[in-house]
Amino acid sequence: MSRLVLIDGNSILNRAFYGIMGSKMLTTPDGKYTNAVYGFLAIMFKVIDDVKPEYMAVAFDLKAPTARHKLYDGYKATRKGMPNELAEQMPIIKDILAKMNITIIEKEGYEADDILGTLAKRGEKEGLDVTIVSGDRDTFQLASKKIVIRIPHTKMGKTETDTFGEDEIIEKYGVKPIQLIEVKGLMGDTSDNIPGVPGVGEKTALELIKKYNNIDEIYKVLEERPDDIKGKLKEKLTENKDLAMLSRTLGTINIEVPIENKISELKLTEWQNDNVLEVFKTLRFNRFIERFKDKFEDSQSESKKNTSIEDFVKINETDLVNIDKFLNNITAQKKLVYFLGKIDDVAECTNIIKKKIKSISIYDEEKSTVTYIKLNNNDFIEKFKSIFENKDIRKIGYHISEDYVLFKQLGINMENVYYAKDMDCFIVAEMEENTLHLQSIICENHVTLLDVLQRVKGEYHNCQLGFTPALKDMDICVAEQYDGADDYRLFYLGEQLKSIENEKLYFPELSHA
Repeated sequence: MSRLVLIDGNSILNRAFYGIMGSKMLTTPDGKYTNAVYGFLAIMFKVIDDVKPEYMAVAFDLKAPTARHKLYDGYKATRKGMPNELAEQMPIIKDILAKMNITIIEKEGYEADDILGTLAKRGEKEGLDVTIVSGDRDTFQLASKKIVIRIPHTKMGKTETDTFGEDEIIEKYGVKPIQLIEVKGLMGDTSDNIPGVPGVGEKTALELIKKYNNIDEIYKVLEERPDDIKGKLKEKLTENKDLAMLSRTLGTINIEVPIENKISELKLTEWQNDNVLEVFKTLRFNRFIERFKDKFEDSQSESKKNTSIEDFVKINETDLVNIDKFLNNITAQKKLVYFLGKIDDVAECTNIIKKKIKSISIYDEEKSTVTYIKLNNNDFIEKFKSIFENKDIRKIGYHISEDYVLFKQLGINMENVYYAKDMDCFIVAEMEENTLHLQSIICENHVTLLDVLQRVKGEYHNCQLGFTPALKDMDICVAEQYDGADDYRLFYLGEQLKSIENEKLYFPELSHA
């Protein structure tokens, strides 16, 4: 079944803005606010992941007055203007949506709700499953067997949504979705400054509609059976009939907006990947860059499809028989740039302790060559033990801490690798003057920093970490300021580091997220 997602742009952007504030809102290095844009995208991506739609559109309000403003001067008159910090993010999100090839729809004289309602009913008629994403519960009146409403919220730092279809609304309110229009006519809406009947709240309004179905029937009963409704409620209803009728009209979403876009024109297509990536880099949306890295990498690969690694380096493959001369050159150069290929004992195992060596690739900077060598643990020990144990040879690798732990188990004793037998824990650390550089801790169970430091021999006054500490270790750690030249702000660690942006805190380059 085809699916259509419709997003209330103003509502979700507003909700995201106030949902991600804290002591300091997210900004770019040049001071541009981005919290609303970031939150909007997080909500949108969550819905896309959940629904997997074929079609999508985002509706926005325009500043021009609508039919409701012309009908009632007080409509939304009590609302405060949009904060400048939010207003400046509106063109940013529209630009990103355009680069993602997501349709944006605006219509002078109509609100976003009206656009959503019209498209939702069109989609329903065409047999689509429709999801409306909005922070405004007014959209509940649109719910049906084919139309559901998603209300996003943040829970424990994660974006979640509550979904309401026809059945859920009947269960929650005891009336059909369409009857919520009648309920609003009676109770009004303070957020939109819709008056309703003074003195009639939600509970009373729901009871009346459950009993009489709609406002017209209520006033028919008051005429034909005046004793059916008694007391103060009767007086309020009788005196404010015009307000009830006006409020119902103001609260009714228009589902007949003259929109030119056909549903087929809302089909999701491939992003302008390079353009989206550039915007994400500018806004420092590193989380989204990482999330969609495959999409961006594929795009870049496509644009550079005529370029291969062989254009930059020559790749050789050698065997163990011809390797001795090669290794002698490494010893002479006193430098080894390498990548270790590993294979797991157990499928999908990520424990370094259970891995085996399957190959090593070595880069020769002078000749711009990469030499690839297939081998096993025993062959590696025979040929490379002397190389890696040689203190005069500088080693440069990827995940080198893991490699050193693997070497330790093979009997290749690296000076900076320790094994704490009582904790079954490998420690990779290097002493430099009075500072201990603690690069990695590898073990099955959690150990504290103090436990580890007590087992590393040597005199030192400071310990510099190559990883982000666990929260329980934060009280003995100090975060330094970064100079702004590079972005090392990889992590947020809960409430303790909520002011990270303001304080310019960074985490070590060796950290992984």
